[in-house]
Amino acid sequence: MIAGSRNRVQRWLAVVVAWFRNLGEQLGHVWRRSLQLRVVVSTLTLSLIVITILGVVLTSQITDRLLDAKINAAVEEMGRARNTVQNQLTGVHDSGTQQSRLDDARRALFNSAGGTQSGGAAGSYEAALAMTGDSGQEITSGSIQEIPSELRQFVKQRQVSYQFATVSSPDGYKGSALIIGSPSADIDSLEIYLIFPLSNEQRSLGLMRGTMLIGGIVLLVLLAAITALVTRQVVLPIRSAARIASRFADGRLKERMLVRGEDDMARLAMSFNEMAESLSNQITQLEEFGNLQRRFTSDVSHELRTPLTTVRMAADLIHGSSDDLDPALARSAELLVNELDRFEGLLNDLLEISRHDAGVAELQVESLDVRMCARAAVSTVRHLAKESGVELVVDMPEEPLVAEVDPRRVERVLRNLLANAIDHSEGKPVLMRMRGDADANAVAIVVRDQGVGLRPGEEKLVFNRFWRSDPSRMRRSGGTGLGLSISVEDANLHE
Repeated sequence: MIAGSRNRVQRWLAVVVAWFRNLGEQLGHVWRRSLQLRVVVSTLTLSLIVITILGVVLTSQITDRLLDAKINAAVEEMGRARNTVQNQLTGVHDSGTQQSRLDDARRALFNSAGGTQSGGAAGSYEAALAMTGDSGQEITSGSIQEIPSELRQFVKQRQVSYQFATVSSPDGYKGSALIIGSPSADIDSLEIYLIFPLSNEQRSLGLMRGTMLIGGIVLLVLLAAITALVTRQVVLPIRSAARIASRFADGRLKERMLVRGEDDMARLAMSFNEMAESLSNQITQLEEFGNLQRRFTSDVSHELRTPLTTVRMAADLIHGSSDDLDPALARSAELLVNELDRFEGLLNDLLEISRHDAGVAELQVESLDVRMCARAAVSTVRHLAKESGVELVVDMPEEPLVAEVDPRRVERVLRNLLANAIDHSEGKPVLMRMRGDADANAVAIVVRDQGVGLRPGEEKLVFNRFWRSDPSRMRRSGGTGLGLSISVEDANLHE
């Protein structure tokens, strides 16, 4: 039972944590993507800090001034009260007890203010009196128990002192109060205390704080609206530029920004439009140049095909009769056939590249054992490996690796990779490893040499057309510089 409850609590906590994590990710995404939000929040944060500091300083200053005014008024009121009490006690010669005389003095203190406890500028107050009787006992009148002992010690030392404390008055008030105490100049043991409630000051400070709080909130809301409005005027053109740049990148080269006014944003829009126009013209020119280049390559390849066929027939005829020729002519016939083979390979590569550029290259897909393509590629380049003294290491599983591929293109890819690896192996073994995943109907092939490798940054250029890492390097395979370019295009067709 306990374990089940614990599991439910854990699941509930996991859901809550996942919800907060998702919320945090969404807020972070919005924060990173919205410049306007960051500006508004930053402005509000800084404004809130400034308003808070200003509010604390103003509240402190106003509080100090209110209390200083209260203290000054209380000191003046204490002077009047002290004279009233002293006159009452020294001017009475009846036979009453000291307690009754002290109570009469306290009542006389209030009667002197018109029968109220009003203290004029200091406000209303309560009075407490204390003195030592003839028997040595202390006689008090009023709420003497509300007077802090520290304050009484100062008064007994013949000092006029005041202190802020929390009191409870007979009229039901309970809260902060200013208590001022004074000794009597005529009666040595007399202590006079006036208790001034700070209710009016607290109401004034509360009203001030509430007003400042409401004013601060209103000010923050107005600042947020103003900041959002101002940043919107800056962000909207930037968003428009980003949107148009995205469309421009998608090939919509006629997209332009709307120019309004003559300010900085207008100049930005004009500069953006000029840049877009320049890029559009250059892209158009490059496309036209590329089309002309592809057309030229295709036309030249096809035009050379017919005379090459004729020359090939004549060369094969001469090479077939090389036994009847003298050694010099026989060697010339052999060189002619070899160069024709190389030239024909170049034409085939150019034709294949032109098909890829024109987007008319098609896959002839068959479901077959890819190991057959690998064996055919290895047999084609084995003589190159033998001439270079390079060992070909083929690592393929014994079971068939069946996949849907274009066998001609896969064999060409492997042949180009193997020939390139043999050329750059520095006489070290070249490894071709094959692995397959029957469930995914996929085959992975890796060709690796142990040569010096590429310099930093050349890995981005290795599949460019006619690019060679070292143009002065002798190539045993007699490549045209198009093999890897065609290979990557053939591989992309299989995606």
